[in-house]
Amino acid sequence: MPERNGKLPEASSILAFPTAFPIKILGRKESGFAQGVLGIVRAHAPDFEPATVETRPSRQGTYLSLTVTINATSREQLDALYRDLCDHPAVVMVL
Repeated sequence: MPERNGKLPEASSILAFPTAFPIKILGRKESGFAQGVLGIVRAHAPDFEPATVETRPSRQGTYLSLTVTINATSREQLDALYRDLCDHPAVVMVL
């Protein structure tokens, strides 16, 4: 049941930590995009293995999709990672 502020209590989270958590990052295909994104991911998940990244260019070649899977340890970690990824100037969307 939501609290008065509309948020669900932490105990009702559908995730049990630690857990393998995939994140898809879509951005403009430009020099340094993948390296910048992976640097952000490593800052929040030091045990992240860059060799596991899946990349896929868009049909027109304008965008690049990166799928990373991290060992998520808390909701706070995920929230901070999403915020930093969304702040990257070449990132269009984070799912």
